[in-house]
Amino acid sequence: MVETFLPYNFEPRSYQLPFLKAMDSGYRFACLKWARRHGKDKTAFCYLIRRMFDEVGNYAYIFPTASLARKAAWQNIDANGFKLLDHIPKELVKRKLDQQMFIELTNGSTLTFFGSDKQISVGTNFKGIVFSEFALQNPEAYYYLRPVILENNGFIILASTPRGKNAFYDLWQMAKNNPNWFAQEVTWKDGGIFTEEDIEEERKNGMSEEMINSEYNTEFSGLEGSYYIRSLDKMRLNGQIGNVPFDPSARVNTAWDLGYRDSTAICFFQICGNELHFIDYLEAEGEALTYYINRVEQKARENNWILGNHYAPHDISVHELSSGISRKALAASLGINFTIVPSLKQKVIEGIEMVRGLFPRIWIDENKCERMIKALENYRKDYDEKRQIFSDRPVHDWSEHGSSAFRYACMGVKFFGSGSSSMSTEQLYELNARSRRL
Repeated sequence: MVETFLPYNFEPRSYQLPFLKAMDSGYRFACLKWARRHGKDKTAFCYLIRRMFDEVGNYAYIFPTASLARKAAWQNIDANGFKLLDHIPKELVKRKLDQQMFIELTNGSTLTFFGSDKQISVGTNFKGIVFSEFALQNPEAYYYLRPVILENNGFIILASTPRGKNAFYDLWQMAKNNPNWFAQEVTWKDGGIFTEEDIEEERKNGMSEEMINSEYNTEFSGLEGSYYIRSLDKMRLNGQIGNVPFDPSARVNTAWDLGYRDSTAICFFQICGNELHFIDYLEAEGEALTYYINRVEQKARENNWILGNHYAPHDISVHELSSGISRKALAASLGINFTIVPSLKQKVIEGIEMVRGLFPRIWIDENKCERMIKALENYRKDYDEKRQIFSDRPVHDWSEHGSSAFRYACMGVKFFGSGSSSMSTEQLYELNARSRRL
């Protein structure tokens, strides 16, 4: 008979050992505030599996959503091609149910993966629970299940990277001052995985200091002033950010933020039923309008796209002093007929609210729109240092270009619908006249 050692195929890193030793010494509650990419789930999962063999019982691994549980755990494969579930020796698995994300071991212990966005039955007497990415979770699930763990003399592990001052912040403050809890902070400097050069590279690629402080320094300040970060987090949990293929039955629309002395950003998106699919993105600086039109047409040829509407803000109609014609007229002479997105009284703030309302219908390609996603993540309110408050206007930095193009896309769809225009000329005239009167 072959002897099996647990954790199976897992060699803990130095910063992971304090947690494992603490739980082995008798701690029943742990709060892990670890930086991104430091193995929170692998470490917690391997500990949980060993406990399943030590004590027969029902165990749960809870993510913010069931879809994330499937993606981040049930189907997870690490950089070395090793599946997370393969840390359970195959000879010790009695049965595995894919649809229910359920595993029963040969000794009778069971493990089920859940999402805290759905009701979890308290009828199950859990012996141990791991809450992964707790900062994004519905905290009611923790308070709902904690009495079950207390009654069964079980354990709870909260593992997360911070996302602002929410329930995870409150529990972290409690845990680090509570002798019954093991609380551990691991920043990128503690882990030894990333270098100063790696963090600097993140800055060069557009990650804001707020995001770096949250993701790598594990600070609870990453969300202050952000317009869209919570919505984007929710989209990730729902699988709305990932691979978004081109739909050949739908036209490809564009939305432009045209820079004068800075960047021009262009979003490429399709309207598929009730959904908006952002399939590509272009951003450049210091180029003439003809360059961008040529790039749009080149992308259409290379990808067999049929172009649809082209949205731009009202200032595209302003006549250039040098040429005497507007960029709208120049674009039309080159084959791009722009639809002007109506101006609103509070055009940025009202536009931001339109975007927020459309997020449940939006899907974004993670690779082709990477720069746009980073812009949306970093788009935030300007902070008044003197008054110590956030203003009602966004910071004017690199993130504004991609975020503005994205906003114009959403406003274009909101005002004009999925066709060439769902409003008559008279309706559009009245809308613009009304916005000027407001």
